[in-house]
Amino acid sequence: MRITGGSLCGRQVAVPGGVIRPAMDRMRESVFAALGDLTGCSFLDIFSGSGIIALEAASRGASFIEAVENDPLKRKTLLQNAALSPIRIQCRFMSAELYVRRGKRSFDVIFCDPPFSYEYKWVLVKAIADSALMKSGTRVLIHRPSEDFLYYAIDNLTLERSKKYGRSVVDFFISSC
Repeated sequence: MRITGGSLCGRQVAVPGGVIRPAMDRMRESVFAALGDLTGCSFLDIFSGSGIIALEAASRGASFIEAVENDPLKRKTLLQNAALSPIRIQCRFMSAELYVRRGKRSFDVIFCDPPFSYEYKWVLVKAIADSALMKSGTRVLIHRPSEDFLYYAIDNLTLERSKKYGRSVVDFFISSC
């Protein structure tokens, strides 16, 4: 797997053992092109896995980055990959739900990439929308299977767009807190 843009473009990153569904190069390139310049932005990568999304954000100028991962099999690889970053990536090893409940810092961009089998993605997005992680203008992105559509509107979040990549979709929301 390689970083697709920015100052680290082309760098190879390690892939952890266990079950993983790394974000496709094409999807990452497109998502970060849509986000635009991240210089000075804070970025949260939930369900970080290898840390490739956090590294893409660092490569494109994000100034504060946290990566959240609960799977102990991915810990060593996430730390190894985070060391490639030109800025420190804060790695948090806990469940996404616990992190969202305890988080005190707000972010400019939150990227959530749960396993496709994860049944509570919309509950988690609602919890994020209601948490201290949000501020006015926070962009929340969720990577999901195309057949898993949003069942209800989420207060404080407006769907800006959805982009389809094969059998997956990335939804772009913006906060109105």
